[in-house]
Amino acid sequence: MPTERPLQVGDRLQLKKGHPCGTNDWEVIRLGMDIKLRCRGCGRYVALPRSRLERRVRRHSSAEHS
Repeated sequence: MPTERPLQVGDRLQLKKGHPCGTNDWEVIRLGMDIKLRCRGCGRYVALPRSRLERRVRRHSSAEHS
């Protein structure tokens, strides 16, 4: 993901591994050293270190196109 566009609050991500609720669609809520995500299926929040998140992203759609 480092060669792609940078993350912004409101971006939607599709991760490689699904959430237990059955979806793998997430929304970026907060940026920093840890990235806070909200599951778009059940609304749960998860904070992941940036390095771990970059390995898990399958697809990234920017906020203005979603």
